[in-house]
Amino acid sequence: MEIKITKTTTPSEMPAEDKLGFGKVFTDHMFIMDYTEGKGWHDPRIVPFGRISLHPASTVLHYGAEIFEGLKAYRRADGGVQLFRPMENIRRMNNSAERMSLPEIPEQDMLEILETFVKLEERFVPKSFGTSLYLRPFTFGNDESLGVHAVKSATFMLIASPSGSYYAEGINPVKIMIESEDVRTVRGGTGYAKCGGNYAASTRAGERAAKKGYSQVLWLDGVERKYIEEVGAMNVMFKIDGEIVTPMLTGSILPGITRKSCIEVLKSLGYKVSERLFSVEELVSALESGKLEEAWGCGTAAVVSPIGKLAYGDKEYEVNGGKIGEVTQKLYDILTGIQWGKIEDKFNWVYKL
Repeated sequence: MEIKITKTTTPSEMPAEDKLGFGKVFTDHMFIMDYTEGKGWHDPRIVPFGRISLHPASTVLHYGAEIFEGLKAYRRADGGVQLFRPMENIRRMNNSAERMSLPEIPEQDMLEILETFVKLEERFVPKSFGTSLYLRPFTFGNDESLGVHAVKSATFMLIASPSGSYYAEGINPVKIMIESEDVRTVRGGTGYAKCGGNYAASTRAGERAAKKGYSQVLWLDGVERKYIEEVGAMNVMFKIDGEIVTPMLTGSILPGITRKSCIEVLKSLGYKVSERLFSVEELVSALESGKLEEAWGCGTAAVVSPIGKLAYGDKEYEVNGGKIGEVTQKLYDILTGIQWGKIEDKFNWVYKL
């Protein structure tokens, strides 16, 4: 690709690494590329970070024609920079594009975009362990007319944010409320796609949980309201009697890259991993009998997030004494060790720039 680069004339200072937060500050540039039906993707360019202009009738504003991804660039101890399983994100983004009738981007083109952009913004990749440069590629439809139809023009963009921990609690166990009213998505819907509507629909329940002192909600399926699906914006896993149980991908659950990585690591360590339908009744039974040994969420932003308490109805249950479990800690250590280049990558997941 011929990517035109226009550098900023007012470079910003790198913020203090202990005050980064998540997604609050951004690098100096952004990538933009346009799509026109019949012409395809064109005019790839990197320009100074700034506001964008949209027509008031733009498709994304009225019909939610939008998808996005999230991945990270990590600073190794030797000063080099690497990505973690970027091709998985690229393929998932194209799957999301197909579901939302948005144009797909050839895999090698997307990889070239990511590499070119990160190399340009490399000084923003923080050095402290636990920090990273969060990359947010996204595509949205921008036809300048009203009416529901397949997208004929679209924009792809990539922005980046040097970030610290996703949760203020860090790796400490969080309190989760099982949601029994709202649902995140349904089978046959857009649950497996990473699109904005899924997250907007989850906000109300998340806010209700926060008011009650919980970090997030545990979602049940949208058909029978009995099977566990995700926790907040992450996949979820449980250790019950030595077995690892995680909800199977039914089309309403996002196929997480961290989820996939956790399963592969766990199997390599000899754990039995079951991907199946897992009901809230079975979860409560495991909690009450003491068979639930650990529970954790897993996703790109947080890596793993141990669950210390689960609330269902008017009852609250403690998990593993409110402490991080052995398996959860092991997963965190292995995944972050590979991501930051501290341990050997036996899975060939790392993409070095």
